[in-house]
Amino acid sequence: MELEKILFKHFGYQNFKTGQKEVILSILQGCHTIAMLPTGTGKSLCYQLPGYCLEGQILIISPLLSLMQDQVEQLMKFGEKRVVAINSFLSNEEKWNVLKNLTRYKYIFISPEMLSAPAIMNKLQTLQISLFVVDEAHCISQWGFDFRPDYLKLGEYREKLGNPLTLALTATATKKVREDIVQSLNLHKFNRIESTIDRPNIAFYVEEVSDYRNKQDRLMEYVKLLQKPGIIYFSSKKAAEQMAALLIEKGISKTMAYHAGLEQEQRILIQQQFIHDQLDVICATSAFGMGVNKENVRFVIHFHMPMQMESYLQEIGRAGRDGKPSIAILMYSPGDEQLPLQLAEGELPSRQQIDWLFNHFPRAEDTNLVDVSTYLPLRDTSGFSETQWRITEDFISNHHRYSSLEYLKQEIIDFADERLTVKRNNILKLKKWIEAKSCRRELILHHFDEKTENIAKPIDCCDICGIQLDHFKALEPVTFKPEDEWSWRDYLAKILLNSELRQ
Repeated sequence: MELEKILFKHFGYQNFKTGQKEVILSILQGCHTIAMLPTGTGKSLCYQLPGYCLEGQILIISPLLSLMQDQVEQLMKFGEKRVVAINSFLSNEEKWNVLKNLTRYKYIFISPEMLSAPAIMNKLQTLQISLFVVDEAHCISQWGFDFRPDYLKLGEYREKLGNPLTLALTATATKKVREDIVQSLNLHKFNRIESTIDRPNIAFYVEEVSDYRNKQDRLMEYVKLLQKPGIIYFSSKKAAEQMAALLIEKGISKTMAYHAGLEQEQRILIQQQFIHDQLDVICATSAFGMGVNKENVRFVIHFHMPMQMESYLQEIGRAGRDGKPSIAILMYSPGDEQLPLQLAEGELPSRQQIDWLFNHFPRAEDTNLVDVSTYLPLRDTSGFSETQWRITEDFISNHHRYSSLEYLKQEIIDFADERLTVKRNNILKLKKWIEAKSCRRELILHHFDEKTENIAKPIDCCDICGIQLDHFKALEPVTFKPEDEWSWRDYLAKILLNSELRQ
């Protein structure tokens, strides 16, 4: 079997990227595989290509609805029609039709939450699942930067499906997180394929500014100076929108804001315009980037301090996927760490919220006992955010595992306290990296337990080792034709029509 021929026939590529072929060979040899490949190296191909060599279905567990949809679109563009995503985007009728005809699909994307539904699990158990894929596998570990409680159940779901051949994929995972992935999935024998996280074509630059106004002014200068396209990351939707408006006012007209608060139709349009070079700059929250397959991003700027090294590395990894020089700039002003600390606290239920919830559990009929199973109506009146509720609900829905209600309550409090400690430590580690006086590239490699002796530093390494910003200056500006707006409306209409037809 010549993998290069299959690669060209189905995907149009001549050669594999670093690590792809090794992972695919491991899968085709029937070995469970844990793969850590850097952002931008095409991890999705590691399960897409084996689908053309293996009998049965490829089941892909994905944590984000937008990521699922992007990956479905990607496969459709390559001409693959046997692909579906089972998620909340489907109506009950559409979901039923998909489940009724599930054997027609080769690639099945599903969220971990959907696997908990008995009807869906029963249907999946009738399939011949040739590969069980855990995308963004770091979500399994409570030490990972994007921990999802539902991911902890994947080992249990995998067992219900007959322990199929398994591939766990991640771009950024420390040694502790990788150990948790293996343990949670109950993998006893497996191949570990790890490529260096180093992207030598991406230069690191940290600039400290005195206050918000100076940071804003410097951002304007960078956007005008740097070669485009580029992405600017913010920690809030409001800041992303305000800065996009300001950039347009200052003459950077091909700019748009992107965040989870936008309508799906608008998000699709912005993504497609950016991918096809109709936009130069995206002012985004972390909601942007997953599954956006664009090779020529020349800069990634962080206006706000990220919450940890792992997410920072993942976001800057969206630059320079074509291998050409790109730059990652992080702007810092004293006290910036307070915002991620506040966001970390807001992601977890507070003791006051937990107290309120347990005091308001409905009483069982004709008794003073608390009926924990009837907690759902409290969701709309509790004041919990979506993330806070998801974490709390995971404990409450399994209340039968705990000897008493008080013990259940304490477990939630202890979990939230422990997670908050982890998040605070991650923020402080990133702050130390920002304040460091030694090579930023080496410090990142050390964070992921990589040896640095054999790493050749690029000419433009980081602001500590030396970097020439002139090397990243903008080329001649590309003009925007007014009629392009109309062609994009037609393009968007086609995307939405195709989505409706598939459902």
